[in-house]
Amino acid sequence: MRIVIAEDDPLLREGVALLLRAEGLEVVATAENSDDFLSAVDEHVPDIAVVDVRMPPTHTDEGIVAAVEARRRSPGLAVLVLSAYVEHAFATDLLASGSARLGYLLKERVGRVAEFMEALHRVADGGTAIDPDVVTQLLTRTRPDAGLDRLSPRERDVLALMAEGMGNSAIAERLVVTDGAVHKHIRSIFAKLDLPPDDRADRRVTAVLRYLEDARRQSR
Repeated sequence: MRIVIAEDDPLLREGVALLLRAEGLEVVATAENSDDFLSAVDEHVPDIAVVDVRMPPTHTDEGIVAAVEARRRSPGLAVLVLSAYVEHAFATDLLASGSARLGYLLKERVGRVAEFMEALHRVADGGTAIDPDVVTQLLTRTRPDAGLDRLSPRERDVLALMAEGMGNSAIAERLVVTDGAVHKHIRSIFAKLDLPPDDRADRRVTAVLRYLEDARRQSR
C-alpha cells in the first residue's frame, strides 16, 4: 500500500509516517501544504492519502479541497481525512455522497493504533470509515423523529455502526452477536423507518441520513 500524508503539523506528520512504516506500509511522500500534496499525488500515484482538513494558508478547508482535486486527478485514490474536532458539515457530506474509499477520523484516533489501522485498511479496501465519536456527537444532536423513536437500543447501536461504514460481519463482531442477528436488526430498522426496497436508493445510507441530516440543520 503506497501512502501520501498531507499534514501541516510536523510532529504529527512525521509521527503518522513512522507509525505506518512500522506497520510495514510504504509512505512515498509527506506534504505540509495542499500544493505539495497534489504534486506528490501526481508524482507517486498513491493508493491512499491521509489528509488534514485544515491546512495553510487559511487553515479552513484546504485539505478537503485538495482531497477532492486529488480524487479528480486520480479517481481510484482512497482518502482518509483527519480532523482535530468534529466538522459536522463535512462528516454528513461524506456519508451523503455514498462514495467508497473515503474515511473521516478525529486526530486523537491515530494514537489508538489498532483502530486507526483498521480504518485505514477499510478505506483502502474500498469501504467507508467514520469516527465513532463523530457519529455519537451527530446522533445526540438530532431532533425527535417518530420513526427513530421506534428503534430499540440495540437497533440504534447497529445504526451507529452502519454510520461508521461497517458491514454486517464487522457489526456482528463488535456487538458480539451473529451475522443473522445483525441482518434481523437491519431489516427491523428499515421497516420502522418506512424504507422499502428501492433500486434507486441505498437503504443503509438513507437510514443513517435520517439522523445526520437533522444534526446538520441543528448545527447551522
